[in-house]
Amino acid sequence: MTPAAITRDGLWENNPALVQLLGLCPLLAVSNTLINGLVLGCLTIFVLVSANGTISLLQRWLDDATRLPAQILIIATFVTLADLLLQYGSFELHQRIGLFVALIVTNCVILGRAEAFARKQNLGLALLDGFSMGLGFLFAILALSGLREALGHGTLFAHAELIFGVNAASWEINLPNDGILLAILPPGAFLLFGLLIALKNWIDLKIEQRKAIRNTETAPG
Repeated sequence: MTPAAITRDGLWENNPALVQLLGLCPLLAVSNTLINGLVLGCLTIFVLVSANGTISLLQRWLDDATRLPAQILIIATFVTLADLLLQYGSFELHQRIGLFVALIVTNCVILGRAEAFARKQNLGLALLDGFSMGLGFLFAILALSGLREALGHGTLFAHAELIFGVNAASWEINLPNDGILLAILPPGAFLLFGLLIALKNWIDLKIEQRKAIRNTETAPG
């Protein structure tokens, strides 16, 4: 695959959350505020890129007998590091989402990319694949988090000071609504996530229709 195809695949065409429907447990559980979603998404990118790069470098030593245990051990190492970084950077935020940071180790996106891509590719492509897939997951969780926080809490960027420092408290935006309880409950997360998937499918359909019209118009005869 070309770098452009890898990037397009991770961000849109094969988005890990909206297309593959992987990593839904932390995505749905942590997406109650934009800051929670941002932090989990960034930590997922860190683990994906680090694990993909390491597995690509070690691919010549990973045989069929040791490949999967070694990959899981590598992923678990970087998940532990991400968890420790979050504890160091913001212990209060870690108290809120730390459980789901630890669950990154079971995220099928990470093991899937390691098994299907990183162990077969050079370091550059493996890193790009990890970053693209992680960024696609980040975009999905940010979209869902923004919707849930805006509809459920009537705010955006609440508690930004937990990660960006005390001056970030002024970033909070209060919206002209009192909040809809359903949006911050688990059923609301499923409903809004389904709407995001439907929106992506609708956009894909419109793109295909435009391509078909363009091909018809340019066809000879």
